[in-house]
This record gives sequence, structure tokens and C-alpha cells, in this order.
Amino acid sequence: MSVAVLFSRGLEGMEAPLVTVEVHLANGLPAFNLVGLPETEVKESRDRVRAALQNAQFEFPARRITVSLAPADLPKESGRFDLPIALGILAASAQIPGDQLKNYEFAGELALTGELRPIRGALAMAFKAHGERRAFVLPQASAREAALVPEAAVLGARSLLEVCAHLMGRGPLAPVPPAEASPTAALPDLAEVKGQAQAKRALEVAAAGRHSLLFIGPPGTGKSMLAARLPSILPPMADHEALEAAAIHSLVGRFRPELWAQRPYRAPHHTASAVALVGGGSDPRPGEISLAHQGVLFLDELPEWDRRVLEVLREPLESGRIHISRAARQAEYPAAFQFVAAMNPCPCGYLGDAEGRCRCTPEQVSRYRAKISGPLLDRIDLQVEVPAVPADTLRTGSDGEASAVVKARVGAAQQRQLARQGKANHALNPREVDRWCALDAAGEALLARAMSQLRLSARAYHRILKVARSIADLAGADAPSATHVAEAIAYRRMDRQQR
Repeated sequence: MSVAVLFSRGLEGMEAPLVTVEVHLANGLPAFNLVGLPETEVKESRDRVRAALQNAQFEFPARRITVSLAPADLPKESGRFDLPIALGILAASAQIPGDQLKNYEFAGELALTGELRPIRGALAMAFKAHGERRAFVLPQASAREAALVPEAAVLGARSLLEVCAHLMGRGPLAPVPPAEASPTAALPDLAEVKGQAQAKRALEVAAAGRHSLLFIGPPGTGKSMLAARLPSILPPMADHEALEAAAIHSLVGRFRPELWAQRPYRAPHHTASAVALVGGGSDPRPGEISLAHQGVLFLDELPEWDRRVLEVLREPLESGRIHISRAARQAEYPAAFQFVAAMNPCPCGYLGDAEGRCRCTPEQVSRYRAKISGPLLDRIDLQVEVPAVPADTLRTGSDGEASAVVKARVGAAQQRQLARQGKANHALNPREVDRWCALDAAGEALLARAMSQLRLSARAYHRILKVARSIADLAGADAPSATHVAEAIAYRRMDRQQR
């Protein structure tokens, strides 16, 4: 036959829309035309496909070849269409049978030798292919991650010849089993941090309710150490959370099977741009906040970040998603990350030092802290001081609780939240806050005084209630009390200093 129709997948945000690859051979002067909004790397497939077919000892038709990638209004990028285009040419020229092509979807980049190279986004594409009840043929290096989709039929191949042998019934491709997570390296343990009992307590409260957290203290007090140990006290990821997080990493080609179901920890440098943080580009890709989905995003030296970059965090901190709009492309990615940040109390870092090392003027301190906007600070639930640790504590202080002990308490608290309201405390909306975070008379009076004296916003009011609810969950209490509210108010350090 002179026409062959195959199926592949594009990538549009977290979606993987179906792409129909139609190949037509016609008489006339030899030509190879690609239509359907192909980008540069797709246009270059003409040369890769020609060389791969010839080096695999197939005949490259000396005819007018037209390849259509439908739908025509969906931009096509990357080299994943090499394999279906090559197979379409072979089927249209009757070098391989085409009667079974409708049962498969194909994606893979071809080397000039006919070998198949890995592609990005295999996990997202396999999920959609499974919904269409078609087997998905992929390069062997990408098939293991795609096989993580439950009950998906994924076939891995090392070369174009292996795929052709399968379609001709001469060497069937075996289904690829899901990638087995290797024993993960031990996470940094909380017991390694000497002293800092209050900061450790705040870290536990933040983990229990998935709250955002800001550490404030002089250099070398353990702020980064504490942040790096947050993943070690978070509960294990549910299967759907692990699959969604893995799919995001697959979109940028960074998926590693050995990190399956391990919560991400992202710590970008303060020179990162807004696009690097939230995602974007002419072909939108996930940014750091999406790569930290279901994990932790840590920003060190918070006032050193460009203020315009920090402001883009405000919306995803509330919604847990980021919508990227460009002139021709739009994409939406999940961004349910736990935000942790660290900063010095002043430009030199030693404000309030007992030895008087700080020489910053009040104006310099005020200007330094003003680099972080009030609306962003308002969205950070816990703001905790991390003071310098005495030398005696560093030398002789005993280790605190291990991460495993704290993790058990955090897991029990989160189980109470899921049983009560079906979500973590940080995600409660105002109506749910009124229902699940109701206070007794003493708690109401204490919070009312704090609202008046600190002039807190309505957002801060609700966040204090959520934190108090998490503290109560850690204590196994049925409802937040005045004691829990007092501790939650104490964590609003920056609110107190700005008054």
C-alpha cells in the first residue's frame, strides 16, 4: 500500500495528546516533506530516518514522500517521531506488514545506525496510551519508566530492526516489567543536628501539616541542615503521588527509577530566573516548583533572590498548580510543594549577636528585610529563629531524636487529618477551617488579642488556625486549645518584628 497510518504521542504540559502519523508515497521527483507544525528537531528527522533505514539494510523509496503529523495545529517537537515515521515509510512501501500497526503506539529517536535512543515524557505518554488500550513501543532505555503505569502494555526495543522483526512476527518484543526501585541511599538524619530544639519542633509541625517554613538566623547555625532533613521525616508517598511526581521528572528527561516514591528535594541557587523557578519557555517545560511536586522546595538566602522571582511563588503556594501561558502554547503543571526558606536577620548576618559583631544600621536591616514582600511572608505559616549554637552543645551535646522517631509521629498526625477531612491541614479552605479548626473560648480570646496587637491579616488568621490544628494532631487532641494557638502564634516571628 502507498499510505500507512500509525499512532504516537505529543506532549502538552502534563497531557500527551494523540498524534496520528500518516505517510504517503507518490510518483514524481524524489522528495521528503513533513507537515503538521514540525519544529526544527522534527524536521531534522528526515535525515535521521533516511540514514537509519539505509544502515538497517532497508530500501529508502526514491519517491515523493509526504509525512503528516495530525492534528495540524498541535506543535510537534523532539525526535520521538523518528520511529513512527520510519515504520510508516516501510509499511507504505510494503517492506513490512501494516495490518498490526493500529494496535500499537510508537515513540523513539533514531540514531543513524538504526539504534533507538531514549526520549523524555515516556511515563506521561504511556499513561495515555494505556487509556486507549494500545501497546506502547519505546526505546529500551525509556520503557522501564513507562512500565510504571499500572497494567500498561509497554514493549521495549533496542533498534529499528527489533521493532520490524516484532511486526513481521519473527522476534516478538517481550513486555517490559516495571522498574524496581533500588534501595535508596539513607537520607540525612535529624539526629545529626545538635541543639536547635525549637527549630526541630517547628520542622516537625511543618511536616505534620505540610506547612511552609522560614528559618531566620546567623550563618552557620544549621538552617540548611534542618531543611535538608525535612524529607526524612515526611510520610511515604502514595502510589498516585509517586506516579505524578515521576511523570513530571520524565517530562524533562530526569526520571531515575532508583528514586521512585522518594520525595523530591530541590534547592535552586538564588541566581535562578523566574522561568527556571516556575517553568516556561517557547516549548513550556516544568520549573523547579513542579520538579518539587509532592516534595520540598528550599530557597536559601531568601533576600538575595530577585524580588520579582519570589513574587511568582505566591499563586502556586495557594493553589498547588502553575499555569504557563505563551503566545502560541499553554501548559499547566502541578506544583504542590512544601516551601522552606532560610535567611539571615540582617545583611551581615549577626544582628543581636552577644559579642556585638553586627554593625548594620536600622535602615540597612529594614531595607534588607523589605526585599521580601509582605504578601509572600503572609503565606509562610511558620517563621522561626535559629540562634547560634553554644560551643559546649556542639562538643558535648547529645544527639536529638532520630528522623525515624519523628517520622512516626508525623505519619500518625497526617493519618488523623486524612481520616477527618481527607487532606493535609495546609490545604483547608476557609469553610473547612471554620469546621475543623474551631477553638474553645480561651483559644478564641488569645487569637483575638494577637490579631489586634500584631494587626494580622485574614490570611494570617486562617494560617494560625491551620498550624494550631497540626499541633493538636501531633498531640492527639480532638480540637486545638489555647496552648496550641499560643505555639502557632509564636511561629509568626516576622509579623511580630514588623509591628
